[in-house]
Formats: sequence, C-alpha cells, structure tokens
Amino acid sequence: MEAIDPAYGTATLLLIAAGAVALLLFLIMKVKLHAFVALVLVSVLTALVVGFPLVDIPAAMMFGFSSTLGSVALLVAFGVMLGRLMEVTGGAQVLADTLIGRFGEKRAPLALGVAALLFGFPIFFDAGLVVFLPIILTVARRFGGSLLLYALPAAGAFAAMHAIVPPHPGPVAAAEALGGSVGVILLVGIPVAVASWYVGVLLVSRYLGARIDVSVPVALFGEVNDGRGQGAGDGEKETGDGTGSDAAARMDRKPPSFRTVLLLLLVPLVLISFDTVLDTLTVTGVLEEGESWAAFLSLLGHTPVALLITVLVAIAVLGRPRARMTEVTKILDDALGPICSIILITGAGGMFGGVLRLSGIGDALSGSLADLGISLIVQAFVIATLLRVAQGSATVALTTTAGLIAGAVAEADLGDFRTALIVIAIAAGATVLSHVNDSGFWLVSRFFGMDEKTTLKTWTVMETTLGLSAFVIALGFWMVV
Repeated sequence: MEAIDPAYGTATLLLIAAGAVALLLFLIMKVKLHAFVALVLVSVLTALVVGFPLVDIPAAMMFGFSSTLGSVALLVAFGVMLGRLMEVTGGAQVLADTLIGRFGEKRAPLALGVAALLFGFPIFFDAGLVVFLPIILTVARRFGGSLLLYALPAAGAFAAMHAIVPPHPGPVAAAEALGGSVGVILLVGIPVAVASWYVGVLLVSRYLGARIDVSVPVALFGEVNDGRGQGAGDGEKETGDGTGSDAAARMDRKPPSFRTVLLLLLVPLVLISFDTVLDTLTVTGVLEEGESWAAFLSLLGHTPVALLITVLVAIAVLGRPRARMTEVTKILDDALGPICSIILITGAGGMFGGVLRLSGIGDALSGSLADLGISLIVQAFVIATLLRVAQGSATVALTTTAGLIAGAVAEADLGDFRTALIVIAIAAGATVLSHVNDSGFWLVSRFFGMDEKTTLKTWTVMETTLGLSAFVIALGFWMVV
C-alpha cells in the first residue's frame, strides 16, 4: 500500500504524530488501558485525523499489522519453542555456566554481550534476541540483580550489529543507494559497532541496572532451572502423568554437553548467514540474480525457515533422547501460550507505525529536510533521526535518508571511506529514540517483562546512547580524515 498525498503541511503532520504518541502514552500509563487495545484505537484515530479516506482506513491499519505479524509471529513462536527446550533440558544453564566460567561472574554481562556481538553478525536483531532470551534469563536468575544488567548488553549488541554492519539489510541498502563499497563499510562498521556498543550499551546498562530494578519474568519460560539442578521452579515432584512440567523435570536431570548446545545455536547462525551473505553478494553484483543454488540456500536461510529447522534439530538432539514425543509436544505447546500477548502487541505497534508512514509524514518531512545547509554527515544523522522519531521504522528512516542525500554524496565525490562514515551516521540516526511507534520497542518491552514507562527509561535511553556513540565516532573520523 502506498502513502497518501499529505493532507497537511509538515508542521501539522508532526503535531498530529506527537499528539498520537502522547494520547497513546496517556491511555496506557494513566488510564491503564491494555496496550493492544490502546494501539489499535490510536491507530484508527490517527488515520481519521491525518485525512485517510474512510474506505481506506482498514487497509491502512492492516498494512502495518500484517507485515509486522508476518515477520514476528513465526519468529517468536519458533524462538520460544527453541528457548523452552533449551531451558527444560538444562542447555541454557550449561551455556551460561560455560560463559561465566570463561569470563567470571563479575563479567557475566560482558560475556553475554560479546557472544551476542558474534552471533549478531549474520542474524537479525529480533531473531538473535529470541534465540538468546533463555540464556539471558538463566544468567540473570543465577546471579540476581536487575535484569537490565544482563539483558541490555545482549540486546544492544544485536541492535548495534543489525544497524551498522553488513550483511544486514539496512547498511547494505544505504551502501547501494550512496554508491559505497560494502566491503569498506564492513571494515569500518565492525570496530565502530563494537566501540559504540561498549560505550553506549555496556557502560550505560551498568548505570541503568544499578538504578532501575527489573525482575526476571517467568511468563515465557518459568523457572525450570535455578542453577542447582532442580526441575520445576517450585521443586515439585514428578508424578508420572506425562504433563509438561513432569517432562521438564525429567529432561533437566540429563543436561546436554556444551558442545551440543553450541552446535545447536550455530544451526540458525549458519543458515541465516546463507540468506544475508548471498543477498549482499547479489546486491553488489558478485552473484547473478536467479541462481537456483543460491535461491535454495536463501530459502534455508530465511529466518522462519532457519528457526523451524533449528527447532526440529532441537527436538531430535535435546527433546527425544530425554522424553517421549508426546511430552516434548506438550512442552512446546505450553511454550506458545504466553506469547500471544507479545505477538499481538508487537503487531499493533507495527500498525501504529504503519499508519504514520502511510499518512505521508515521511515524504513531507523528507522534502523539508532535503537541504539543511549543514555538514553532510550531520545532515545525514539529523534527517535519519527525525524520520526515525516521526514514523518508527529504522529501516524506512535509513533507506529514505540514503535516497535523500544520494545526490549530494555523489556530487561531493567522498570516496569509499567517507561514504562508509555517512552510512554509519545514517544508521546511528535510525537507531536513536526507539519509542511507541516502533514494533521493536514492544518486542523488548514484553520479552523482558517491562511496562511502557520502564521501557522508555531503559531501552529508549540505551538505543539513543548507542546511536549517539556511533555518530560521535563516525564524526570524529570525518573530522580527522
């Protein structure tokens, strides 16, 4: 669905967007209206106010809702199944123990962040987060303290890699639009992503975790393993009736080896890398489009397919050796119940962001910002930031900004290194200030059991410090090179 022609000027559209966000926060935080209901209601009201034809409003709402659910529902479902199997078999505990044994207890957040940086190279943010979730929760339960100390370093690592480093689609698309070298962006982006993660995520997470206490949620995986070898969270005895909790207790008594857990985690890493790497090679002209072998590998690497394969492998290597298939199926079925709210709220967040995008606010804002008369790298950051705040989607902000300044970049003849810095500045602007019109905001909020106010004080702040850190590093290089 294409955006409508803006019914109002840029200033009016921005005021409408700001009013919609304010109304949404009021309904959720003050009225205590359920987030899903509030998001759908505000989406309808926003569509009416910005001037959508009445007959087009349902389609506009479904545009953002269906596209978000299409990517999130399967991902979250398969991810929580995998996480539940890793949790009940003790696999998450084994991996956590090994990481902590190598890094030490005090460096547990660093260990999680470094692991997420490595796994985040080919894996998208949301896929990486859902796979790592049981490991994060296991470590947090074992050592105590605020969940933020462990969750933000890992989530921020996936966010940094996804935003800045090829072969993720955002920087690759920006490179293509600006005529930059993907290889140079990769070489520049990796150290910038790591440095900005350390400053803008790890250090910030220590500050936030010391001041804001977030308890470990039990809705998704419960408290199957407390690190002392117990089965179910309340230590209940096995009754032998074949229930999910009984199967979980039995499976936990035979934990898999670290090698088995690591190889299992490498399955989605390798499969998804097929898709991202091959797509990058096709975009850069290294591979011709339509190669059948490449299409097959890309299918295997499509995130839902890759996670489906990983769940099947997990059933074979974790579930079946420890329980009957009926018990494994019961455990997987029980894992799906708690995620209904997560999926619906995330989809409704996509609906709200989609209505804002289709309202024409992005086009209107882009036209107003096309010539700001400031340094090109600052202009890139400012435009991306404003687009990100206005309509929520980081990908839209990144690709739109790249298209807006492509002419100026070509005219300036910057060279590959400075073009790479422009891409990083755009990615930084598209990262900051994740809030209620971003579906990722709701995914993080529900995964970590945080209300909206706490998510704004933690996740939004961390995304902003991450983006600002990346921009400051890129600007520093720009000024000295």
